[in-house]
Amino acid sequence: MDFIEQLKSSADIVRVVGEYVRLRKTGVRWVGLCPFHSEKTPSFGVHETYQIFKCFGCGASGDVIKFVQEIEGLTFWEAVKLLAERHGIPLPRRADFSDEQTRLRAGIYEMHEVAFQHFRLLLDSAAGADARAYLARRGVSPKLAEEFGLGYADRGGQSLIRRLQQGGFQADLLENSGLVAARNDGSGFFDRFRGRLMFPIHNESGKVIAFAGRALAEQDEPKYLNSPETEIYRKSYVLYNLHRARKSARDGGFSILVEGYMDVIGLHGAGVPNAIASCGTALTAQQVRSLKRHADGVVVNFDPDAAGSNAAERSVNLLLEEGMRIRVLELEGGLDPDEYVKQRGAEAYASALRNAPRYFEWLADRARRKFDMRAAEGRVAGFQFLLPAIRRIPSRIERAAIATDVAAYLGVDSSLVLAEFRSLAAAQTGAPRKPSAPVVPPDEKILLRCLLGSEDARRQVLPHIASLAPSLKLRTVRILDAVAAAGEPFRFAALEGRLHEEDRELLSTLVFAEDMKEQEFSAQQALACLQRMRAAARESDAADLKARIKTAEREGDLQRAIALAAELARLGRA
Repeated sequence: MDFIEQLKSSADIVRVVGEYVRLRKTGVRWVGLCPFHSEKTPSFGVHETYQIFKCFGCGASGDVIKFVQEIEGLTFWEAVKLLAERHGIPLPRRADFSDEQTRLRAGIYEMHEVAFQHFRLLLDSAAGADARAYLARRGVSPKLAEEFGLGYADRGGQSLIRRLQQGGFQADLLENSGLVAARNDGSGFFDRFRGRLMFPIHNESGKVIAFAGRALAEQDEPKYLNSPETEIYRKSYVLYNLHRARKSARDGGFSILVEGYMDVIGLHGAGVPNAIASCGTALTAQQVRSLKRHADGVVVNFDPDAAGSNAAERSVNLLLEEGMRIRVLELEGGLDPDEYVKQRGAEAYASALRNAPRYFEWLADRARRKFDMRAAEGRVAGFQFLLPAIRRIPSRIERAAIATDVAAYLGVDSSLVLAEFRSLAAAQTGAPRKPSAPVVPPDEKILLRCLLGSEDARRQVLPHIASLAPSLKLRTVRILDAVAAAGEPFRFAALEGRLHEEDRELLSTLVFAEDMKEQEFSAQQALACLQRMRAAARESDAADLKARIKTAEREGDLQRAIALAAELARLGRA
């Protein structure tokens, strides 16, 4: 067994995918919401026997290495290394598990680890006194600062570049790292972050991929400076603290979406571990999908000022589009989450969290403040303001119930609600239907599953398939030919590689079929299926011949009728 095959056999795909997607067992597969596209009804499946995943919505499919590549944004060899490290499998000596892109990305990862250690050391040095004082004022203990890997970038602008050059990192890596910037005169580089408190940003695997730096001097702008996008960092895909918060979010069924890095750290320090934040950008659909993979509930707890409320409104609409269960928390006294837990305590925050209203109640209050509810026009305008959010609710019954509640809350006539939903229903009647799955007879399904799962079945049955296929009129004939060509030892991935897209789709559909119970598939079952299929084919051919004989007799073509009768007799002796 070569190294890649050993890795695939050791890294159980259900367990690996389960670290990123909430899966539940149903029939022969594990199902969940696809992490690669937006959906409200699960179309993503993982097959434990064949160690593959497949989404019937967007078409994403593959083995455990392919899944890690796609979910983490890694190259093939990076995914191989990550899985090997997680499962304690040593990489073969003298093997070059890299290509040019992998080597570039590996260098940038290494530079970020060097920068992380460098900033940590500076925070504890004399140069980091102002940063430590700022953390003390914000109530961040040295232990909490260490847990979150906080650091300091000195004001000189040369210490990190010197450290990286001493480490042997060449100019091409330095330029692509996002950690340094080139001088305008072309004379070299300088540190991108200077005189700032440093927040490392991690991917879901816990690797440092970027930094955010907070200014410590009033004159320094911007207040927060974030890493640019690089080969390893795409800010619209990353959520701050998700690698720590995801388990708590799963256990509790919800995450807490806040605005700032310090809000996350303050809540974590107060015993609220499921807080996350976007990395200096407005919330994106990709980030919402990352949240939803771990919990479909979310509490939006942005700052209570106008900017925070507007950002919360935009986020609610985006979260609704992804089918999240949403509550919105606005804290008393104009306090942000970090300030609130410092002043009121963790128990007060937990109580506020429990009592956070559902999003439509919060939006309705926004509408009441925005429009004149004393006038009929204002009430209708308020309802129209809420309609886009209500329409995003996936459940028709829930949508109608919420619309009715909101209309009553605003004092809007119920006839307006009914009229709006009649027009919505009319607009949806023309929605395209999903194409139906191909029809494959039960015996042919079982035959294929036997051949996939039993070496003995392949040895005894495959030699007969080529000669019998024309008479059996098999829907899966190209798949069966590919099974024969794959040879032994049989590997499902090798079979998929031999198929065109249409047959790969069919194979996936059959492998994940709900009517196929988990069982042992044997050569005896395959031979029995083959026997029944041959008998059915003979009956079909005999019926066809009898019909053709009657047609020839009606037309007075005695010679053709005799020839067809002879053929029917030969079929009966076969």
